[in-house]
Amino acid sequence: MSKIFKPFIAFFKGIYKLIDKLIVIPISRIIYRVSEISKNNSGRFEKILNRPNILIYVSLFSAIIIFLLIDTKAINLVTEEAEIISGQPIKIIYNEEAYVVEGVPESVDITLIGRKSDLYLAKQLGEHEVVLDLSGYSTGQYKVKLKYNHNIESVNYKLDPSTLTIKISEKVSAVKSLTYDLLNKDKLDSKLSIKNVQLDRNEVIVKGSAEALDTVASVRALIDLKAANLTEKGTFTIDSIALVAYDNNGVKINNVEIVPSKLSASVEVDSYYAELPIKIVTTGMPTVGYAISSAVSSISKVGVYGDQNAIESLSYIEAVIDIDGLSTNKNFNVTLTKPAGVRYMSETTMTINVTMDQEISREFSNIKIESINLGNNYTVNALSESDSEISVVAKGVATVLNNIDMSMIKAQIDLSGYGIGTHEVPVKVSIDDIRINLIPKVTTVKIRIMAKSS
Repeated sequence: MSKIFKPFIAFFKGIYKLIDKLIVIPISRIIYRVSEISKNNSGRFEKILNRPNILIYVSLFSAIIIFLLIDTKAINLVTEEAEIISGQPIKIIYNEEAYVVEGVPESVDITLIGRKSDLYLAKQLGEHEVVLDLSGYSTGQYKVKLKYNHNIESVNYKLDPSTLTIKISEKVSAVKSLTYDLLNKDKLDSKLSIKNVQLDRNEVIVKGSAEALDTVASVRALIDLKAANLTEKGTFTIDSIALVAYDNNGVKINNVEIVPSKLSASVEVDSYYAELPIKIVTTGMPTVGYAISSAVSSISKVGVYGDQNAIESLSYIEAVIDIDGLSTNKNFNVTLTKPAGVRYMSETTMTINVTMDQEISREFSNIKIESINLGNNYTVNALSESDSEISVVAKGVATVLNNIDMSMIKAQIDLSGYGIGTHEVPVKVSIDDIRINLIPKVTTVKIRIMAKSS
């Protein structure tokens, strides 16, 4: 039996020695020093304290009291602190195939409150999972509480938000046509252009509540040209293109599911080039009695890169100068503006040297009036001989007017929107020469529009 109890006896002896070393001896020394300081060394209290057993009992009692106070947190040796875990995602448990849940934020903030040591343990243990368990819920609106896997009992926590008002709707689906948007077009090499884009599908399935699907106006594939890193002419395949749903106002819709969520596209990169002439265009009018004698530009043509359809629709690049009130020679510095569809121009600036001279006038008669933009089912006739021709006064310098051919002057009536009947329409006169200003003798003519005979 003595062998059995030997370990226990040794254990309690070890505890006794530890208490004696860490508690009894320090307290005895303190009491001894106090007694040394005391002037009345012969008192009754001093005699009691001088007994060895009394010191042991006092030390043991003090140690027990301090232990109990700390253990019950009556004395808090460590102040409480708070730490915030931001952006904690919410795990939603529900029937994803049958329902749609709305009103749940992407994340919550968790505030942990406790002692620093406990906070450290709480942050290290567990995954801090915030769960919204909607198992068993059907369609409707509910106020629900979030749950947090609280691992350390000594740490309190708060969730922000802690309760949610959610709506559960039946999940429905619809087939939507698919279009695409090109992002970061300005990051593409200015001499390259996108000629064609072919998505690997034309339709997608959009899932969500009936209310959400009613707001979907379009589904677009967002093709990021910067991320695709297209640096040369050719056909390239771009994968993992994100799909996004938008409403009628172009606002992104987040509460729907698009199947598939990503796709691929074949992108054809082109480098279409053309050389276009420069056309000088003037604004304003020179000082009365003066006209442009010559306008000489530093360049006559410019090379352009861009979309093929856009460039093929261009006949020239405009260079605009303001001659309002001009009466003396002037050198203009002009910045060329890129037309829509043009991504790069070989020249962006130029100079135009304009010389001025005295203005004279000359009249040109019997200029035939041409009709434009008449509907295919109609014919048009002038009401009189005078309505079929026009006289024009041309103003400019003598050297220019002397070289005018009547065929250079155009008189036109625009019949867009006109139907059967008699109409008085405005006449527009023009000439492809900025040095000449044309003034028609009449501003309107009368015509009759009739239906074509079958």
